[in-house]
Amino acid sequence: MHRQRGMTLIEVMIVLAIVLILATLAYPSYAGYVTKSRRIEGQVALLETMQQQERYFMRNNTYAAFSASTVEAGEGGTPQFRPWSSASAQRSAYELEGRACAGQAVADCIEVRATPGTAQVDSRFRDPDCGTLTLDSVGRRGASGPSAATCWP
Repeated sequence: MHRQRGMTLIEVMIVLAIVLILATLAYPSYAGYVTKSRRIEGQVALLETMQQQERYFMRNNTYAAFSASTVEAGEGGTPQFRPWSSASAQRSAYELEGRACAGQAVADCIEVRATPGTAQVDSRFRDPDCGTLTLDSVGRRGASGPSAATCWP
């Protein structure tokens, strides 16, 4: 009687095929989860930045426009507005920008935009469903993607 030790090549191939099928089924779900969590990062950054803008407005009776280029150059006296969605640009999914609402002066209304995957932040990140997220001082929330209606909770 001969005892077999280990697994045959066919058994290994069957196990690998099963693992491959499971991974193929699980990856889209995982990628969707990652995109949604990064989107939440952008939403939280917009809300925090809008709170900072409201505090700035209470002290100065105006909002402050900002972008990555003005903050890096030290222009505009607005270093308190972080131009990315996380603690550092390298870890961020979104680049933030504050500008006047359409047809209004920055003293009256500010719109903060979170643009995914720019050269300043993680350029590999994309959010095809929501695109650029927006929040303004009037409370309007928006998104530029095809699923804009479902991008904000």
